[in-house]
Amino acid sequence: MPYSSFLREIRSILALATPLIIGQLGQMLLGVIDTIMVSSLGVTPLATLTFTNSLFYIPMVFGMGIISCISVRTSTARGQKNSETARNVCRNGIFLALSVSVVFCTIALAIIPLFPYLDQPADVIDATPSYYSIVMISLIPCLMGIMLKNHADALERPWPAFWINMSGVALNVLLNWIFIFGKLGLPAMGLVGAGIATLMARIAIVVAMVIWFKKAESLKEWTPKHWFKKPDIEELKAQFKLGLPSGLQTLAEVSAFATAGLLIGHFGKVPMAAHQVALGIAGMAFMIPLGLSMALTVRIGETIGNNQRQRTIVKTGWLLTLTSSCSTAILFITSGSILAAWLVMGDQDPAIISTATTLLFVAGIFQIVDGLQVASAGMLRGLHDTKGPAVIGIVAYWIIGIPTGYYLSHQMGMEARGVWWGLAIGLGIAALFLSFRIWNKVHSPKLVNIP
Repeated sequence: MPYSSFLREIRSILALATPLIIGQLGQMLLGVIDTIMVSSLGVTPLATLTFTNSLFYIPMVFGMGIISCISVRTSTARGQKNSETARNVCRNGIFLALSVSVVFCTIALAIIPLFPYLDQPADVIDATPSYYSIVMISLIPCLMGIMLKNHADALERPWPAFWINMSGVALNVLLNWIFIFGKLGLPAMGLVGAGIATLMARIAIVVAMVIWFKKAESLKEWTPKHWFKKPDIEELKAQFKLGLPSGLQTLAEVSAFATAGLLIGHFGKVPMAAHQVALGIAGMAFMIPLGLSMALTVRIGETIGNNQRQRTIVKTGWLLTLTSSCSTAILFITSGSILAAWLVMGDQDPAIISTATTLLFVAGIFQIVDGLQVASAGMLRGLHDTKGPAVIGIVAYWIIGIPTGYYLSHQMGMEARGVWWGLAIGLGIAALFLSFRIWNKVHSPKLVNIP
């Protein structure tokens, strides 16, 4: 691999990945800010917020996986210099995001009568429906905004989309202050006010993205001229065929981590609290390989659009991911106790800090394999390969990871540490097979067929 090509690819990937990484970290920060602002209302509103967000996260992540096909199809069209196809992808992406989000929202609202059977405190169940309903309705503009951002990222215009989304985050904080606490002459609405703020901020992001698409001269060639023409059924079929397996793969991983929390909850409050602390730290670190993965999807998609080979991108993507993940691993292994103490306010909870430190050691190991699997999955997605990775993910997380974690924790007496080792093994299996699959794909003498 020529040295100049290698450096050029590093610059290209980092230029695209940097705003994506910062944007992902910003979204996580928004969750922290919401928690802080709602916590002043008391224990019940905070517990209601946590319960609702745990339910919201599953359809949101599933939907994000499905509409990730937009960045793939747009980047491929851009590589082919086919602006008409790119416009068609974006226009039909609106219909895809709208359809998926409305279906998920309807299902989410339909399960409200089942809340009393979810073994939650009675006051939390009583407080949940009003806030939950508003937040679930906000899933519609949420996925539409993400779809538009995916299109912009695939056109390698991530910074304006980043600033629009960060402005939405800032607007959400301002509206939280107004609606939660009753500022500017409005009544204090508490937790319901937080839901209204979230809904309004997500609608504002969609409106701002559409205005930018219509006004930016550099985007006019690549964005729809008529947004709500009759849907192109063939394009929608192609998007759903590509996106659904990707959504299932993402859902398999997220649900595995959710199940891990339930397994750990069996061992008491301290292991559960330590799990949440360690998972929060590991989640923040994961935003770096996730952002790199999103950038790699776009770069690979461009190359198959113009029939270039992808080996340089794969090697560069792995190098950047491993550099990031190994650095994080060293930090977790050597400074886990310090990181845990920051999140639980020093030494007030020594048992939680001690357990979280043990889990962060395991997290340091699986940061490496988790980074590799998400980078390889992103590059395979860029090659329009999502069915195979979905099967690998389901097998790795649910056939291997969770059963292994259960065995180590319950049968071998490793408790929370055993569950995390099970996750690490599952992620390692996924990383191995996904990495082998992408390497085999880019060394194939046949070019990828674009649907």
